[in-house]
Amino acid sequence: MEKVGEQRQNYYGSLCTEMYEILHAEAPRDELAFYLSFAGKGEKILEPLCGSGRFLVPFLKRGFDISGVDLSEEMLEKLKQKAPAAKVVQADILEFAPQEKFHYIFITSGSMSLFTDIDLCKEILCKLKDLLLPGGRLVFAVDTIATRCTDDSTYKEAISVKTKEGFDLILKSKNHYDEQSQTQFSPGIYELYNGTELLQSEAMDFQTHLYRFGEMQQYLQEVGFREITTYTSFSKEIALDDRGEMFLFVCRC
Repeated sequence: MEKVGEQRQNYYGSLCTEMYEILHAEAPRDELAFYLSFAGKGEKILEPLCGSGRFLVPFLKRGFDISGVDLSEEMLEKLKQKAPAAKVVQADILEFAPQEKFHYIFITSGSMSLFTDIDLCKEILCKLKDLLLPGGRLVFAVDTIATRCTDDSTYKEAISVKTKEGFDLILKSKNHYDEQSQTQFSPGIYELYNGTELLQSEAMDFQTHLYRFGEMQQYLQEVGFREITTYTSFSKEIALDDRGEMFLFVCRC
């Protein structure tokens, strides 16, 4: 995930990864079908920000030649447990330097919204374009301003799950939206309990940029992408405004 100086923003640590695996063990069928619809057998495919592999592993099982890259060591450990032979690299996407280029690159789950610094986001778009073969496809999603959360002044329990060991894993979070930067700040504290005994605590600095209609299209054009199509659903409904919860972009270099 994103690095900001010496601080890791949006980094998925051990407790965050554990909760993610419990809540999101498998890719949603409609979302998986959407990304599969742009894949071709025999093509080189890359999934940046692949996380624990809930999309990468189904691609592998269907016989696609796919590689992955993610900054979170904890997430990649989960992926390797599921698919020991998977071609994955732990790296910041801007420092990722593969020997090959790709026909198709996709980023799922609105993860591009994690890059809240717009200049950094443009750098990443340039990097992804450079990783594509001529005529290659980049497909990804971002969150829209329609997903803005209500502001909170204090941390509140948001999610509670049971681990396989029977411990309670709790996420406490709060939200603040900055209108000027269109940034949703959602800092969280993960706590692992055995009964009333606190076993482990982990803080996460979670931030996302919420997009307005036409905003990302402009950035894509600036870095040289063409044939940009914007959807608002996995059923490929064309986006006309920013009232939907996501934008899905399909573009060629």
